[in-house]
Amino acid sequence: MDTIDKVPQTRLLKKGAEASLYQTMWHGREVVVKVRIPKRYRPKELDQQIRSYRTIHEPQLIHEAKAAGVLTPLIYMVDVPNATIIMEYINGSQVKQLLNTADKDSRHAICVQIGEAIAHLHCHGLIHGDLTTSNMIWTADSRIYFVDFGLGEKNEELEAQGVDLHLLKRALQCTHFGFWEECFQSVLCGYSSVCGVGSTEKVYEKTREIERRGRYVEERRQ
Repeated sequence: MDTIDKVPQTRLLKKGAEASLYQTMWHGREVVVKVRIPKRYRPKELDQQIRSYRTIHEPQLIHEAKAAGVLTPLIYMVDVPNATIIMEYINGSQVKQLLNTADKDSRHAICVQIGEAIAHLHCHGLIHGDLTTSNMIWTADSRIYFVDFGLGEKNEELEAQGVDLHLLKRALQCTHFGFWEECFQSVLCGYSSVCGVGSTEKVYEKTREIERRGRYVEERRQ
């Protein structure tokens, strides 16, 4: 059976706080190797438990997201002792890069798709946990894949859904500040086409409530 030791880590794609991503070839396939990094500030046994849990949990969420109708990478291998996942490499562009060069109509179409995908997740009790345009890949056939479910969870509560959309809104404000409002409205348009207007209004109101809480905390600090 293959282990991660036999996988050449050829090109570093991303080095994050939790994991490093490498692009390489594995059994004739172009893949991404996700390696969760040990944290020296944690007791060794606790660190191993956390990394093992997340290594098992993320592929499960990716599989359930796919079953919910959201495009996600195929999982080829999960190496729990080495806290490593080998998954399909999605050939495309980060939506982060695409939105900054697209025209208004194209941005609307992309963001509607994003909203539809998020709605499918939420309707199936799934939370992505890190909704940024860096974690969405636009392919040549005009489809969006969601990647990096490392902070995701199974949760049907309105609060969790509101936090998910709040994170996306903040990401749009920071990364696409020139047109973030139109993008977020397009996301809500796609979301409502799947979940319905009533459910969308409830989630959006929860998002606004979360924002108000944040402003209140900031004001108290000042």
